[in-house]
Amino acid sequence: MTSISGGPLEGYLVLDFSQFLAGPMAAMRLGDLGARVIKVERPPAGDIGRGLAFGGISEDGDTLSFHITNRNKESYAADLKSDDDREKVLELVKSADVIVQNFRPGVMERLGLGYEAVRALNPTVIYASITGYGAEGPWSTRPGQDLLAQSLSGLPWLNGSGDGPPVPVGIALADIITSIHLAHGVTAALLKKERTGEGSRVDTSLLESMLDLQFELVSAHLNDPSVLVQRGAPHTAHAFLQAPYGTYPTSDGYIALAMGSVPDLGELVGLDALAEFGDPDTWWTEQTRITQLLAAHLATNTTDHWLSILDAADFWCAPVLSLPELVNHEGFAAIDMAQEFTRTRPDGTDITLTTTRAPVRFDGKPLGSPRGAPRVGEHTKSIDVEFRGKDNE
Repeated sequence: MTSISGGPLEGYLVLDFSQFLAGPMAAMRLGDLGARVIKVERPPAGDIGRGLAFGGISEDGDTLSFHITNRNKESYAADLKSDDDREKVLELVKSADVIVQNFRPGVMERLGLGYEAVRALNPTVIYASITGYGAEGPWSTRPGQDLLAQSLSGLPWLNGSGDGPPVPVGIALADIITSIHLAHGVTAALLKKERTGEGSRVDTSLLESMLDLQFELVSAHLNDPSVLVQRGAPHTAHAFLQAPYGTYPTSDGYIALAMGSVPDLGELVGLDALAEFGDPDTWWTEQTRITQLLAAHLATNTTDHWLSILDAADFWCAPVLSLPELVNHEGFAAIDMAQEFTRTRPDGTDITLTTTRAPVRFDGKPLGSPRGAPRVGEHTKSIDVEFRGKDNE
């Protein structure tokens, strides 16, 4: 893979004040694109995310989550409530191209590191912030956490089916999507800076990201309030798409069916009962009946059996893979999505971990870096020498 030194954002300096997932992931994405990222952490524990474990996995005192979302970074230890430490950080601020932070509204201002204070020191800085639900409004002071943001946005209700309970997406979806939006905004602001010499303030939130994810449904309701989300029957996969769109059990797994003619599908799989649904309007009005018939029929044979028939006819379909099936599939290997990175322990031995790479390529090459996440304050002295001409002593 291409080294971080060859990335398109090489030469830009990012100060990452953020914690947990959304902010650190946004800064990580900028680092994946070549920016230098210095993570500012409070000693001795550092980012609270160092203790947020994915699956209980930890290495060298930090969780797998922290290792993944803070790779390619340097760590500068500073207590922002200390006048001396804050002055040292302000020296870094003067040289930064980008500031990333995800504290609750008002916290950075109380620390003397709000947008106006930073802009006074560095007029061309890009000041990038993530909140849970925006800086104002009745939800602005609520905890900005992924499940809570998903829930307020209505996504778990949309994600269920029939009369079942709400079903949250089983990953940190709000954090991940928000990190993408912030990195997108920062790169646009950097382009503006190159063109005009002006800095910018970039803001987004978990809630805004979740609403953008549901733009089809929200837009439909805003234009016609009578349009409501009617969760489909079991096996359906989209509130606004008719049968056969959904996932169906087979004798050894599941198969996903996208848009297509219901009678044509019936002919392909040998389900004569679908011939009666020749009017496309019935794919909506009789959605429950159609999906019930399909589920019962497709369960009589294997996923590969149905795929061989449907793929040959170019009917849009795919197997529903489990995580082990995915990572062991030749399709996963073909896109070269995994990368390794290494961190050296204090005793001089190395730990090597594997994660996914940045999901973009430049000039046909994927971006990656072998450098792991830093220990708390690992680079404080060298950074002080570089930016202040002396170490921290």
